[in-house]
Amino acid sequence: MTRPWGRAAALMFAVILSACGGGGGSSAPAGGGTSSGGGGTSGGGSSTVYTAPAQESLSTAEVGRIVARAAAQAKEQGNPAVIAVVDRVGNVLALFRMTGAPATAHITDAPNGDDIDAQGLDVPAEVAAVAKAITGAYLSSGGNAFSSRTASMIVQQNFPPAPSTVGLESGPLFGVQFSQLPCSDLNTRLGMVGAGPLIGPKRSPLGLSADPGGFPLYKNGVLVGAVGVMADGKYGFDPNVLDVDQDIDEPIALAGTVGFEAPEAIRADHIYVDGTQLRYSDASYANIFDNSSATYAMTAPALGALVPLKGYYSGTSLLAGTAYGTEASGIRPSTAAEFSNRDAFVLSDGNGADRFPIRGGTDAGDVAQPLTAAEVRAVLEQAFKVMSHARAQIRQPLDSRAEVSMSVVDTHGQVLGIVRAPDAPIFGTDVSLQKARTATFFSGPHAASDLLANPSPDVRAFVGKVRAFLNDPNALTGTYAFADRSGGNLSRPYFPDGQVGTPNGPLSRPIAQWNPFTTGLQSALVIGNVAQHLGYVSGASATDTPHQCTALPDAAPGQKRLQNGIQIFPGSVPIYRGGTLVGGIGVSGDGIDQDDMISFLGLNNAGVQVGTIGNAPVGIRADNIVVQVNGSSVRLRYVNCPFAPFLDTSEQNVCQGL
Repeated sequence: MTRPWGRAAALMFAVILSACGGGGGSSAPAGGGTSSGGGGTSGGGSSTVYTAPAQESLSTAEVGRIVARAAAQAKEQGNPAVIAVVDRVGNVLALFRMTGAPATAHITDAPNGDDIDAQGLDVPAEVAAVAKAITGAYLSSGGNAFSSRTASMIVQQNFPPAPSTVGLESGPLFGVQFSQLPCSDLNTRLGMVGAGPLIGPKRSPLGLSADPGGFPLYKNGVLVGAVGVMADGKYGFDPNVLDVDQDIDEPIALAGTVGFEAPEAIRADHIYVDGTQLRYSDASYANIFDNSSATYAMTAPALGALVPLKGYYSGTSLLAGTAYGTEASGIRPSTAAEFSNRDAFVLSDGNGADRFPIRGGTDAGDVAQPLTAAEVRAVLEQAFKVMSHARAQIRQPLDSRAEVSMSVVDTHGQVLGIVRAPDAPIFGTDVSLQKARTATFFSGPHAASDLLANPSPDVRAFVGKVRAFLNDPNALTGTYAFADRSGGNLSRPYFPDGQVGTPNGPLSRPIAQWNPFTTGLQSALVIGNVAQHLGYVSGASATDTPHQCTALPDAAPGQKRLQNGIQIFPGSVPIYRGGTLVGGIGVSGDGIDQDDMISFLGLNNAGVQVGTIGNAPVGIRADNIVVQVNGSSVRLRYVNCPFAPFLDTSEQNVCQGL
């Protein structure tokens, strides 16, 4: 198996393989509330403070009960499993290996057999179980419960994925699987200096998972974590949502949720995206075994034992979860000094300090007038105000307000501020930062030179592909402003998106080679980091991946422009001072058109407020780029704002003409 990122990384995986042997549920969501007052492009009016989720958490006894019930199901099925339990911010509370469980999980091969990036690899089963659990926790909230099967549905080349839907556009969260990466500089690590042992959000060893067998856990209707299972030794995705799978992992994980079930009203199969019903589970509670009498005392050591996972869990005992919203969880309400809107949450270091306080730009060497702290604050405040009146896409009940995370960066990719809504899904924190950095990177003058300096010939080749595809020898040198929607257009295995018979976008793999484990430049940039991390967790290497993704050159000493990878679905725009790029804003959490609107309109309104910054000049936005494909002219997109965007006004076309 050959990898374009070099023989050394391939050999590392060979070493990995050799080292891998041997409560109470509720029927309704808790918390809630919507904003009232004026909305529209001005974002004016007043709003009520959103009711934050109650501070619930899993006890050690409850974690043991979850493990026991999953193990009981696995025993009855005859499929010994690795079972992981995490809290809402990704701390591993239990990692239980049943006797006879598979040692490894095989990642799905490429359709054409030419494996690249993560395709075709065998990874430790514990890694797969943790990734599934983190997916169930991070994609869910008080208004939506998503499983790893839901994730599978929304990351593939067609939405919904099925043999009969070829020709439809890609999933709305296409590429989100390459977030929460082990190299991300946002996500914390076990034993991280300056943070308590359970400060989150934690990283995931494989990013987010599309393999069924990961479900969120709710206590008194409040999201408190998730359970993930690996029993079949296969780490893949569901390419056909029109049938019902007899998946081995899914009923085991579902059994673990008994007593901690997601409220029925907010499960994915009660949520629609563009008229398509999402999928939650192909297993059902009616068909799992009665495990109500299962206890942890009956499970360990009779059926197996807790096991360590280097960098994630010591394996010595069951742990209690942290309550989301408390200082100990690493995400808490902001203070008045940190952010003016009393509805905002921030990431905290466990000792009371905001990890990413609002500040001015660090890029004075490259930008004549970097962003000031006042400008950054205006962007975040105005974006938060737009969000506070926006209609959510993926939350129940209908007509809930949007809940997102938002990040601002400078041209070096340095974080200038991060704020979150109280119940925004955790995944959007890392993703909003990825989006902000991606829009800024591809809009800047250093994109081509940075990529060409990467040690991987695979990464370097994407520069030539983009320039040939756009028929522009100066592409990726700052001549155009790219939103994430624009770069996402170029990152699909068909261009235009979904149109069979057309070539792949220049940042994507060809469709014959594409699956969720190799998306193109996005995966090529980080596969070396993932390889190094897997060597570390398996014990084959003493060195973990650096706390920054990609092997791009430093923008300044110790600073890379893409320190947590790139993202390729919409929700970000670059920030300009006149015609000069000075940074970017990224938004993620409650629908891609909503994310676009909050970033684009929030920046516009901040520009109106401060008079010094704003969106890219119309003449250089990526929607000026027209590509010839099979004799037709195709224009890139910049942003796409939703219909009926606000809860408190009938205003439409709120982004038009800005």
